[in-house]
Amino acid sequence: MYTPKPGAAPLPRMIAAQAALETKMLLRNGEQLLLTVVIPTLLLVLFSTVDIVDTGAGEAVDFLAPGILALAVMSTAFTGQAIATGFERRYGVLKRLASSPLPRWGLMTAKTLSVLVTEVLQVVLLTVIAFALGWSPHGNPFAVLLLLVLGTAAFSGLGLLMAGTLKAEATLAAANLVFLLLLVGGGVIVPLDRFPSAAQEVLGLLPIAALSDGLRDVLRHGAGMPWADLGILGVWAVVGLAAAGRFFRWE
Repeated sequence: MYTPKPGAAPLPRMIAAQAALETKMLLRNGEQLLLTVVIPTLLLVLFSTVDIVDTGAGEAVDFLAPGILALAVMSTAFTGQAIATGFERRYGVLKRLASSPLPRWGLMTAKTLSVLVTEVLQVVLLTVIAFALGWSPHGNPFAVLLLLVLGTAAFSGLGLLMAGTLKAEATLAAANLVFLLLLVGGGVIVPLDRFPSAAQEVLGLLPIAALSDGLRDVLRHGAGMPWADLGILGVWAVVGLAAAGRFFRWE
């Protein structure tokens, strides 16, 4: 009756267990929480209550909330995941996990699920705060969900590509630098129309700009499906994930 039955657990159970572990590790990491929760929350409250940046007609929170949601996705799917995965690779954690019964694609799936769980918590928290600040969103919830999913895929691919090709210290520096640059030039807080017209065309092709503008068109202006922004995010997602799968080094 109690005879041992050695062998790997069913694949879905292994992926779920690894995803739960990845989520717990992420939520216990103070630096990651700073990036994923504290900074977006502070930016939302600060720029919604203090007249620092001209966000155009209407309430500032109506412009800022969609951009901060996009920033939260980037901070988790790109910056946080790149840094965490980069150091796991450096310390040999990924190499050991790759030799376990959990297949490599299963490990990446677990990491993606962890990112999605964290993003759900972020979106709920930021939405509650935005409502408290007077946010009045509109639009199609399905369009918002599609934007968030494609944005997550795009940033995850880029984050894994960086973590799998650069040294951990270089990943740490590059991921934080990219985060700051896209925060300033990605239409999150400063509208893209404040930049020169030539720069607007280039910045508009960035994934953070496409995600911010798409969410803003839907949630602020009640637009339909933002196909152009979805297309940009789709291209980034395909290219980023394909490149990560091709060039990711486990050691």
